[in-house]
Amino acid sequence: MNNPKVKIIGIKNLSNAHYKLDKVDFEFQTKNGIWQKQSRECYDRGDGAAILLYNPTKKTVILTKQFRMPSYLNGNSSGMMIEVCAGMLDEDHPEACIIKEAEEETGFKISNPKKVFELYSTPGAVTEKIHYFVAEYSDDMKISDGGGLEAEHEEIEVLEINFETALAMVSRGEINDAKTVVLLQYAKLNQLI
Repeated sequence: MNNPKVKIIGIKNLSNAHYKLDKVDFEFQTKNGIWQKQSRECYDRGDGAAILLYNPTKKTVILTKQFRMPSYLNGNSSGMMIEVCAGMLDEDHPEACIIKEAEEETGFKISNPKKVFELYSTPGAVTEKIHYFVAEYSDDMKISDGGGLEAEHEEIEVLEINFETALAMVSRGEINDAKTVVLLQYAKLNQLI
């Protein structure tokens, strides 16, 4: 934090229930030199990693389906979301995290995932930066059913979907998770499948 146009006046913690929510009071210097007082709530849930598992021979991708309360509260009538495998870094390196998450959520034991970029998904309210990966999978890499960890209250359905079908699902609004759309578009643009 070394932007001379930003002066943090104070940070008040509003919640530490599941993640951290702070109210940040600050001054921001506009391009005409005027200092504006502003206040923002910033949700800190840590950083995450996401991966698209793809099979160029079968022309398929592995996605997950699970309940997401925020989407339910915002009009998703079932609350179910179709997404790429993803998880919070906690104390892990992004690559180690995504290898672990892929095994826990999808049952595929992968190695050497390729990092393609890092993105802030909602920088106006959330501090989270997501590390995006892709990796090939094959049937012989499947070592369990996946489904997530019961201890983390995860109930994840593993889906193997034809790549073109997944793209059509995006167009129809059936896949509307940003990280999933980004990685499917990456796969299309880079002709992975």
